[in-house]
Amino acid sequence: MAVSLAQLILLGLLVDWLLRKIKVPGLVGMLCVGIIAGPFVLGFLKPSLLSVSSDLRMIALIVILLRAGFELSKDTLRRVGFQAMLLSCIPAILEGLAVMLLGPWLLGLSYMESAILGAVLAAVSPAVVVPLMIDFIDRKKGTEKGIPTLVLAASSIDDVFVIVVYSVLIGFYTGEKVNVAWKLVGIPISITSGIVVGLICGFVLYRLFDLFNPRATKRLLTILGISVVLVAVEPVLEGVLPFAALVAVMAIGVIVLEKNEYMAHEISGKLAKLWVFAEILLFTLVGAQVDIHVAWKAGAAGSALIALALAARSVGTYLCLIGSSFTLAERMFIVISYIPKATVQAAIGGAPLLAMRAAGMDTQPGQIILAIAVLSIILTAPVGAWAISFVGNRVLEQQRQLPRPKSRDFPVNEEQVAAAVRVAEVMDSDIPMVRETEKLKHVLAVFAESAFVTCPVVNSCGALEGVILMENLRPILLSQQTWEWMIAGDACRQIRDVPQTTTHLDDALDMMKKEHLTELPVVEPRTHRVVGILTRHGAQRYVREKLLELESDTSHT
Repeated sequence: MAVSLAQLILLGLLVDWLLRKIKVPGLVGMLCVGIIAGPFVLGFLKPSLLSVSSDLRMIALIVILLRAGFELSKDTLRRVGFQAMLLSCIPAILEGLAVMLLGPWLLGLSYMESAILGAVLAAVSPAVVVPLMIDFIDRKKGTEKGIPTLVLAASSIDDVFVIVVYSVLIGFYTGEKVNVAWKLVGIPISITSGIVVGLICGFVLYRLFDLFNPRATKRLLTILGISVVLVAVEPVLEGVLPFAALVAVMAIGVIVLEKNEYMAHEISGKLAKLWVFAEILLFTLVGAQVDIHVAWKAGAAGSALIALALAARSVGTYLCLIGSSFTLAERMFIVISYIPKATVQAAIGGAPLLAMRAAGMDTQPGQIILAIAVLSIILTAPVGAWAISFVGNRVLEQQRQLPRPKSRDFPVNEEQVAAAVRVAEVMDSDIPMVRETEKLKHVLAVFAESAFVTCPVVNSCGALEGVILMENLRPILLSQQTWEWMIAGDACRQIRDVPQTTTHLDDALDMMKKEHLTELPVVEPRTHRVVGILTRHGAQRYVREKLLELESDTSHT
């Protein structure tokens, strides 16, 4: 399994780099790598890896949904909430109805079988859509109107709605006893319970983090563990209380962002690094589920059905946006964002076939449904991902923090860039720190695990008391009898001027000069809690990179 995993990672990184060079989203190449490496083409992936594929894909999906939650501000959600609720069901309903009406004509299925196929096809893929929307949020494109947030929230709830409808239809078809009223009522209940549970978990975690102040990496692992548990609990509660675990996962980030923006951003930064690995796993393993031989059997009729169903879906998406403040181009972007299919179709595309076989029914309709589901992934995931990226980069308005220089007033110098940037954008959030009452022996252990030469000393509330410099510990270390009983407060140096998260970078660099230091802790304005470390080297590198970015922007205008 380890060799197969290494092959996927290396090939995924390679195609991601190649496609980004030609302005195509890397996930398109990762899907293709999964298809080619999967058991239905070259088949060099080990069965042991494929056997745990669903678990790995779920963990990767949790990572990206957590990132989404940490980017969803309450104010933006309130602004786009009405459109998000409409988009979570109306496009799926119209697409499902179109498939139900066209299925008997194009594929020879019954109306019930076509309705089941419609439920399988009607879900938009969060695996494709969410990473692209987060990328737009990171680059501040469309954020002023909340467009990426709208698509994030709506597409996540859309999946919950579609899967519930699918379970009702397949139960009817195979003769199971299905309480339709309970199932339909369960849709809003599952979404509401997911939001409530997620908010409660997020609030409890925030309070624990605020009390014990662990490092960002430990916060991330805790949140990731809780999220996996929530997903595992969902099927257990299915017969008792409808519960949308993936909605709960997103809600965790929303409440942490509301309570402490800097804590949320540092966790989101860690998730962004983890996503580099999780993205390769998710898309290559989704691709490995695709049987192109089955898709080939669907033929022209299947392609026509998918195209007509997407047309109906697009009409529904546009209708949901009537009366909004979005321009025509922005509405078309949202319509395009609702095209990709992958995650849900890969997960439940083969479920009708298995259900029909278990019930002793004719499996031919199940084979057709599976073929169309696979074909929908091949046709919509790569093209949809490319279209979202292509259109979004041209349609969504950029919210800039630095003014874009005109050719006539360029160059902007490093001092001007530093004057426009806040410390929160540059600081390192994953930092070592010690309490003032901890033994010096523990301080030495913290330095040994860190690349920093400065260690903030905090009180029981996490507020800054001073710093310990590595160079100041050397005289103390000469006498082992002394340092074994000393505490951090004994070696602590007071600092007169400390940058806050809202301090401009040029002012923070001046503080470093006055203190004769190359590293300074960064504190929150209100609580004076330590939230990061600013290094002179890191600040200078950031300014140079920002300056090069502005030069590049100018050369293309």
